[in-house]
Formats: sequence, C-alpha cells, structure tokens
Amino acid sequence: MEAIKQFTIQQASDQTGLTEHTLRYYEKIGLIEGIDRADNGHRRYTANDVGWIEFLKCLRATGMPISQMKEYSDLTRLGSHTLEGRIELLTERRDEVIRQIDELNQYLKVLQYKIDYYENEKTLLEEAEMR
Repeated sequence: MEAIKQFTIQQASDQTGLTEHTLRYYEKIGLIEGIDRADNGHRRYTANDVGWIEFLKCLRATGMPISQMKEYSDLTRLGSHTLEGRIELLTERRDEVIRQIDELNQYLKVLQYKIDYYENEKTLLEEAEMR
C-alpha cells in the first residue's frame, strides 16, 4: 500500500501561497480541520488538505467574508444533507462576483473613454505644434 504524501506547514504554505500564520489561523477558527500531526507535533498536510485550502483561497479572493467561509466549512463537515445550504451560499457568492464584474466592466469603459479622449487631445496638440 502506498503511503499518503504529506506536507509540512512550510510546504503547504509554499503550495497555496498562504502564510504559515494564515494556515494556523484558519485552523484555529475551524476553516481547516483534521490536520494530522507528526510524532513531534508538527502539522502534516495531505493533498486533500491543500486542495481544500486552495478552495478557501478561491472563496476569499471572491470577497467572501470569513464568517461565510466558516459557515460553508461547517456545512461541508456536516455531510450531504447540507448540500442545499452549500449551493445557496455558493450561488449567492457567484451572483455577487458577476455583479462586481459587471460594475468593473462599466468602470473599465469609463477609463477607456478617458484614455481615448486624452490620446485624441494629445494628437491634436502635436499636430497644432507642427504647423
């Protein structure tokens, strides 16, 4: 039987881009649970743990508050009878991300309009100076 690959907290940090402090914090507040410990007490992360951390990172990057991340984590641990609640949380987050993208696209259009306007002004000034 093949042994499960395990990672130190430093290796998990390197793989996920989260600091060791953040990983410890996530564990402390219950976002991450069940991290094995070596005989010396050091944390040992599995590939599944790293995958879960990557998903937490995704949620956080979308602007999901820690409290909602905790709610989602708790629901996940409770099992399949919480699927509806998890779908609802993720759907709400998705809809908020879509709204933010739409808003940013509007801001992008305004910025592009200003850039085009200023480039046109610059061209007109350069042409006037050449005359």
